[in-house]
Amino acid sequence: MLEIFIDADGCSVKEETYKVATRYRLKVYVVANQYLNVPMDTLVEMKMVSGGFDAADDWIAESISDGDILITSDLLLADRAIKKQACVIGPKGHELTEENIGNVLGARELAAHLRDLGQKKTGPSAMTKTDRSQFLSKLDQVIQNIQRTRPKS
Repeated sequence: MLEIFIDADGCSVKEETYKVATRYRLKVYVVANQYLNVPMDTLVEMKMVSGGFDAADDWIAESISDGDILITSDLLLADRAIKKQACVIGPKGHELTEENIGNVLGARELAAHLRDLGQKKTGPSAMTKTDRSQFLSKLDQVIQNIQRTRPKS
């Protein structure tokens, strides 16, 4: 069964994910190292993990399967999920795949190197309505693609 995993610490599109998952009746795991309020729905499960800095990432990487969906802005976690044949979507609706994850990780390393050299420090731009709309559209598209290609159980 197709499941959605949310790397929830700092995720700005949890509500949008719940909305789409409810429409398709998909199980959603909200994974964080602290308790977060989630909808009172049997299809939404809060997984509070304890341990080190990467405990939530480790739980997701161990639990996610081929054809599941991960919502995250953590590129290293995205890479781990892609290696398990999961679909990965960033909060602004950008899909990460085997074809583009290498370039994205390379750009991340370059930006870190430039910051270390004292270059201007910047972060991600603020979420806009357009970003949220793009995320909703991409999540819907990815679910439909998976459902079309997955054998019926």
